[in-house]
This record gives sequence, C-alpha cells and structure tokens, in this order.
Amino acid sequence: MLRNGLEPWHLLIVAVVLIVLFGSKKLPDTARALGKSLRILKSEAKAMKETDPQ
Repeated sequence: MLRNGLEPWHLLIVAVVLIVLFGSKKLPDTARALGKSLRILKSEAKAMKETDPQ
C-alpha cells in the first residue's frame, strides 16, 4: 500500500482537504506563519549546536 511512498494523487487529496477545512483565504497566512516558525526553529537549533561545548 505505502511501498511506493506518496504518489501525486495523495498530495492532491491532502491539498483539497486543507482547502475545504481552512478556506482559500486563510491558507497563505497559515503557510507564512508555518514558514516563519520553521525558520525560527532552525535558527535556534543552529544556535544550540554552536554553543554546545562538545
């Protein structure tokens, strides 16, 4: 069933479900907030690696 991983139609179904749940107006704001959160997480993880004495 999942031996081939995600196929394009899986991603299409996920996209349709997200649009139905959140609406097309909220999706760009949600994506922007998620991207900002990921950038903050990445920079904090990098800072932790740099200050680690090991």
